[in-house]
Amino acid sequence: MGRGKLRIYLGAAPGVGKTYAMLSEAHRRVERGTDCVVAFVEHHHRPRTEVMLHGLEQVPRRELKYRGGLFTEMDVDAVLRRAPAVALVDELAHTNVPGSRHAKRWQDVEELLAAGIDVVSTVNIQHLESLGDVVESITGVRQRETVPDEVVRRADQIELVDMSPPALRRRMAHGNIYKSDKVDAALSNYFRPGNLTALRELALLWVADRVDEYLTEYRSEHRVSKIWGSRERIVVGLTGGPEGRTLIRRAARLAEKGAGGEVMAVYIARSDGLTAASPKELALQRTLVEDLGGTFHHVVGDDIPASLLDFARGVNATQIVLGSSRRKTWQYVFGPGVGVTVARESGPDLDVHIVTHEEVAKGRGLPVARGARLGRSRIIWGWLIGVGGPVVLAVLLNTIDLGLANDMLLFLAVTVAAALLGGLLPALASAAFGSLLLNYFYTPPLHRLTVADPKNIVAIVIFVGVAVSVASVVDLAARRTHQAARLRAESEILSFLAGSVLRGETSLEALLERVRETFAMESVALLERVNDVEPWTCAGSVGPDPSARPEDADVDMPVGDHMALALSGRVLPASDRRVLAAFAAQAAVVLDRQRLQHEADQAKELAEGNRIRTALLAAVSHDLRTPLAGIKASVSSLRSDDVAWSEEDQAELLEGIEDGADRLDHLVGNLLDMSRLQTGTVAPLIREIDLDEVVPMALGGVPEDSVDLEIPESLPMVAVDAGLLERAVANLVENAVKYSPLDQRVLVAASAIAKRVEVRVVDRGPGVPDEAKDRIFAPFQRYGDAPRGNGVGLGLAVARGFAEAMGGTLNAEDTPGGGLTMVLTLRAVDRGPAVAAPSAVAERQVS
Repeated sequence: MGRGKLRIYLGAAPGVGKTYAMLSEAHRRVERGTDCVVAFVEHHHRPRTEVMLHGLEQVPRRELKYRGGLFTEMDVDAVLRRAPAVALVDELAHTNVPGSRHAKRWQDVEELLAAGIDVVSTVNIQHLESLGDVVESITGVRQRETVPDEVVRRADQIELVDMSPPALRRRMAHGNIYKSDKVDAALSNYFRPGNLTALRELALLWVADRVDEYLTEYRSEHRVSKIWGSRERIVVGLTGGPEGRTLIRRAARLAEKGAGGEVMAVYIARSDGLTAASPKELALQRTLVEDLGGTFHHVVGDDIPASLLDFARGVNATQIVLGSSRRKTWQYVFGPGVGVTVARESGPDLDVHIVTHEEVAKGRGLPVARGARLGRSRIIWGWLIGVGGPVVLAVLLNTIDLGLANDMLLFLAVTVAAALLGGLLPALASAAFGSLLLNYFYTPPLHRLTVADPKNIVAIVIFVGVAVSVASVVDLAARRTHQAARLRAESEILSFLAGSVLRGETSLEALLERVRETFAMESVALLERVNDVEPWTCAGSVGPDPSARPEDADVDMPVGDHMALALSGRVLPASDRRVLAAFAAQAAVVLDRQRLQHEADQAKELAEGNRIRTALLAAVSHDLRTPLAGIKASVSSLRSDDVAWSEEDQAELLEGIEDGADRLDHLVGNLLDMSRLQTGTVAPLIREIDLDEVVPMALGGVPEDSVDLEIPESLPMVAVDAGLLERAVANLVENAVKYSPLDQRVLVAASAIAKRVEVRVVDRGPGVPDEAKDRIFAPFQRYGDAPRGNGVGLGLAVARGFAEAMGGTLNAEDTPGGGLTMVLTLRAVDRGPAVAAPSAVAERQVS
């Protein structure tokens, strides 16, 4: 039995209709007679989705007990026993309840596929593992449930379920996604238009990249070299001259006119027609193209037009942008130029744009468009002239008698032409063949390979000598020109490497990718080992199937005694190893720099710890002294025998002692909490609790009638450490009360969104500007002109540290109408179906 096929419905956000589309597909298959069952589908109490389950066979779920609760999960064994042709499995990234066969639902799906069962599943773009950081930067929420990208990429079919952000928000507002009590919080948080637009773009780009992979695989398997214009890819040919910036901007404008246009700037490191490259100018152009969303490529090629066209066809480009030639008019006698040659050889599937610029016809270093090294076509013509020319000339001279001297000059001209075109070997062949024809047809005795007059012998010898000398000079000039071009290309690459060192580039993967591009390799790996007997380890690699040992690579370049650069793809000529050695040395430097940076980061952490300890000492010497002095004065007054204190005075002094002790307790508690966070010794005891059991207890340290509490009774339980949560909420509320006007109460409200619960602490104080919202969570920070008597500035830092220790987040937002809102996000306990609408909201005034 073969492996089953996987079909995935991918969406940008919850509610776009993935499950509905999956169930619709199931009904279509059932109508066609396919054996299709529902292995696990969660309708989340959405009426339209729930109706779609009618008429479909559902495999009973497995019930599991966990921490006193009863949960249901997909019964993998039951599905395997049922052995349907197609199984529907919703929420591919779901984390199974402990006690299940696998930790993740995608692992359950893999087992079904291995058993030959086709699976149809759903997943949101935010659950892809590689996009976790991107999604967190967009939404401010870290996704805890993820699925490896490779699992989704291996799917036989991926279908995007798309919906515009306004339509999705309307669906949310109508109550088609969440219950009415959660709609407002969802629309103002996760389902903001900006969030949805960014997530939608992620989904579209991810699917587009997947389509590109399919297309590349198909073209490779079927050996399709013709360009398919499925997406506008524009290649910009750079010479290193100042006109490059004009070309890049023009290419960017062309890319904007097409959907999904890409710009790829390429500099081919040869001097043949693309000379006078300035490393500084190339660096500026590289920055420009990257700022415009394109990519920069630096490659080595023997023939500029051919290399440029090979690169364009290799990346399936649709257009090439080149600048008008900088050569002067008289220089065109040496060839048509790179632009004309590329346009002539591009074919019907590749458009070539020749862009004018200010450097047109201002001169350039080398007049030829082709490589100084003799190409194949020149060598072929050299052999044709060298072998066929003497024959044609002999036929013509048999009809015209010009004399031996003129005949020899004409044969010498043919030999010189063969030397100029084909180099040494065609010229030698022409000289030998021409001398034989001269001897046979024109030197007495005729039609015999003998020479009667010694003077004619001298003439033939001089003829051969001149021919060989001219051919040698031409061949030597070609070799020297080729060597100069290669040295120049190498110097440009070395200059670029030196520039990367000066710029402080520290990405090892980027450097290895540049090696792979420069030498046209399949994969590159930097290997290292501790000593001669230890196995090799990979410090970094790019490309598929990198070599695990230097001996397994096509090319290996040692770097010191215990490091090597291993390249796979083809064998490099010895002349390329000099540049490769520079790349290898740079790779070792980059690796050392990365490690030094890591050590510097560790040293920075130690320095931060020292700064914290210094601040702690400053806090002890200043902020703790005030309550201690107050307690000392009150106690001394009570113990004094010189004053007879009334009961009211004694009560006031005792109250001052109690207030000072409370302040000391609060300050010392925050200091201890901060030290625990800094040393990493906070070990939360996570358990399932209700918010209304903890939050009210955190409000005991605030004045009476200062806080309104709104916690729906039907909120799901949260997985937190009760003690840490209480301390975090207490610090947030105390901070809000401190900055709120006396006539404005602080609001503490909680709501459930998807699989998390948000606690919002809302004040109507002066607020905090956007640029300071992150700084207020740093230790020992007081916003504005708050005096030292208001605390040591640890409350918010401790609250965020405790929130992150419990797997939550804490962020600051503006309160509509003025003020600051602290949003504490906690992980809700997943109990299968979505939480029902609350029957009542507990609104009570804290006293």
